[in-house]
Amino acid sequence: MSTPTGDPSAEPVLRMSNVTKEFRLGGMLRRTAHTAVRDVSLDVRRDEVLGLVGESGSGKSTLGRMAIGLIRPTSGGVTVLGRDILSMPRAELRAYRRRMQMVFQDSSNSLNPRMTLAELLEEPYRVQGLYTPAERSARARAVADEVGLAREWMGRLPHEFSGGQRQRVSIARALALEPELIVADEPVSALDVSVQARVLNLLKDIQQARSLSMLFVSHDMAVVEFMCDRVAVLEQGAVVETGPVSRVLSDPAHDYTRTLLDAVPRL
Repeated sequence: MSTPTGDPSAEPVLRMSNVTKEFRLGGMLRRTAHTAVRDVSLDVRRDEVLGLVGESGSGKSTLGRMAIGLIRPTSGGVTVLGRDILSMPRAELRAYRRRMQMVFQDSSNSLNPRMTLAELLEEPYRVQGLYTPAERSARARAVADEVGLAREWMGRLPHEFSGGQRQRVSIARALALEPELIVADEPVSALDVSVQARVLNLLKDIQQARSLSMLFVSHDMAVVEFMCDRVAVLEQGAVVETGPVSRVLSDPAHDYTRTLLDAVPRL
């Protein structure tokens, strides 16, 4: 489990209120509606890691993307740091994303294969119009140090890195603009088990050092136990249980939570 959370009465960093997301499927003549997320409400407090756990297709990733405005909900509200991000004009939301970032599951698809490490780490500053070229370069080197990427690798392209190193690049890009909220969408599920442990330790150390708030999406209860303070359990798009990780994992109140726990391998 991560560090203790802040004041529960304080304004949450993220608040999602009665959020629902429907997708329209099929062609023009036979369209059907699929409800990916159903009337979900949750908060993430300052300096807290909230785990979002469930099977594949339970709506975890959709909820994570709605949390920072990458997907708009069909209904409901989303506020980040006290601001309603759904009512923001596109340009304002783009600037506001400095304060909320995402780490994706597959780093291979989220990194431009033609950009060097230096260019990838400087890109967030260029997009936001921040700093001089020399300052961008210095900040890129500093964030590379923070995630354990050697400075002599600055000229490498993404295909020259291992999977774990590419995920460190993705984490560095997410940290570059010094956000207060990070959504981590299955950030280690595509990595080998030994690499997973190193990346999880890195994420935990950074979260504690920066006092980050984090929505941590995973299907793995063991990973959630290591990373999170509280957990929300999703089944078919709806939250069926939420609470402190220690309580939910030791004394689950819902049958679906027990099913997920029974699926965790034990020696």
